[in-house]
Amino acid sequence: MIEFLQNFDLNAIGEFSPVALFFIFFFATFFSEDAACLAAGALAGQGRISFALALAACFAGIFVGDVLLYWIGRLGGEKVLRKRWFSRIVSESAVSNAAQWFEKRGAAVVFLSRFLVGLRLPTYLAAGFLRTNFPKFAFYLVLAAAIWTPILVGSTAFAGQFFFSKNLILLVIFSFIALRILSKFSSWKNRRLFIGKLKRIGKWEFWSLKIFYFPVVCYFVRLAFKHRSLNIFTCANPAILAGGFIGESKHEIYKNLIKSRANSDYLLRHIFLGRDATTEKKVSDARRFIDENDLNFPLVLKPDAGERGNGVKIIRNFSELPSELKNLKSDYLLQEYADGVEASIFYYRFPNAKKGAIFSVTEKRFPKLAGDGRATLETLILRDDRAVRLAKSYFDHNRERLQTIPAKGEKVQLIDIGTHSRGAIFVDGDWLKTEALENKIDEICRRFEGFYFGRFDIKAASFADLQAGKNFKIIELNGVTSESTNIYDPKYSLFDAYRILFAQWRIAFEIGAENAKLGTKPTAVLDLIRLAVGKTPAANLPISVNRRPLRADR
Repeated sequence: MIEFLQNFDLNAIGEFSPVALFFIFFFATFFSEDAACLAAGALAGQGRISFALALAACFAGIFVGDVLLYWIGRLGGEKVLRKRWFSRIVSESAVSNAAQWFEKRGAAVVFLSRFLVGLRLPTYLAAGFLRTNFPKFAFYLVLAAAIWTPILVGSTAFAGQFFFSKNLILLVIFSFIALRILSKFSSWKNRRLFIGKLKRIGKWEFWSLKIFYFPVVCYFVRLAFKHRSLNIFTCANPAILAGGFIGESKHEIYKNLIKSRANSDYLLRHIFLGRDATTEKKVSDARRFIDENDLNFPLVLKPDAGERGNGVKIIRNFSELPSELKNLKSDYLLQEYADGVEASIFYYRFPNAKKGAIFSVTEKRFPKLAGDGRATLETLILRDDRAVRLAKSYFDHNRERLQTIPAKGEKVQLIDIGTHSRGAIFVDGDWLKTEALENKIDEICRRFEGFYFGRFDIKAASFADLQAGKNFKIIELNGVTSESTNIYDPKYSLFDAYRILFAQWRIAFEIGAENAKLGTKPTAVLDLIRLAVGKTPAANLPISVNRRPLRADR
């Protein structure tokens, strides 16, 4: 509409008859109601067309357009919704949500949707799908349009007359921006989402990694100068690609762990699904893996070289397998699902030390919200002070049940993947650290030759069992760039978090330096850069292979 005004000869408007002007703005509302109303109001404010004509044309166009949407929904039904071109305009879930809202609150929703951004199109289609009484529907349309149109056209005309009398384009741009802001924040949901974003900014644990890790990078540079090497930290784990810097294979780490039969009791069964295999081959291999191991759903599907929970999915039945495996663009693992409590254990051992130690333990909690019998799950998420900060993640994970209404007192778990970025709550688990647990973790690590530094993600039958060093399973083991995740406990300040991370990296460099003295060759800096930018898969990279150090602890 703005482009139209820029190319339009405003002096020629007077040459159009009132009837022609009426139909120009009438049909313009079919393309963009708001833009048409703003343009008509702007021209009326500058006296180029009459205000009555502008108001009548926009009102008629809005009403007729809304009625057409109703009849599209009523006559076309689901066939129209399934059209590719139409799904780009409005999603099937949006219409479904509008239909549920419509059934609960009746025809008054038609009136309210006129003033709430993003609800008009799906609501009017839903009204048609549900075969709402048309006279009643039309009455609410007239009422809503009779209030909305004069406000929009009139406010723009007023601004054009008193504030932007000499610049029509600036008036339309200003009015359009103001309308979008007002429309967006007229919705309680959008206001809560905005508040959630502000709360994220105010709490460091939700900051972007690029911002949060800048001081850690500076400390890393200091350590590099101290040890006179940018890459000596990669010697911390000679048995893992680049020490576990980035791109290391979870499958290969699991294979190294299971070389010791004594470790097998603590490992989850899994199968490697290569990127080059056909979907049919992946499905066949997955089914055989499930049958041979007598596994039950759910199962976990995750990238072989993933991090921070990216790409991790819970597969709940056989019917989900083909569609999920079809979309895989990289190497993946299909892994047995372990139930119970979850924790992370950060371990380290110096090459010449007789025993390793637990650096930190993190207890992972999966947030739950209590229903009140009235609010939908979406509303409960938006109400909660912490959940609203991660609303997008929770919405994505629970999209199929967002509009359900939990019973009063019913506890709804929002996430089932123990990753902080996906919404799990991390608290310091120092209370879980016992001599029995430390001894057991040390035993497992000593049986993995060439591993000295990293973090275990673990599921246990109970925290009591974990303290006793029994009945737990290793979900995965990460290398040198593992994060001591206890830093996300609310009790820790930003400076506490940096203190912990600095200590972690200091130990990594020191272990790497000792292994280098024993003969381990660090990964070349150029290879680290290639891994970091991800231009070449780690498996195909001509990486400098680390030589395992002499077993000085023997």
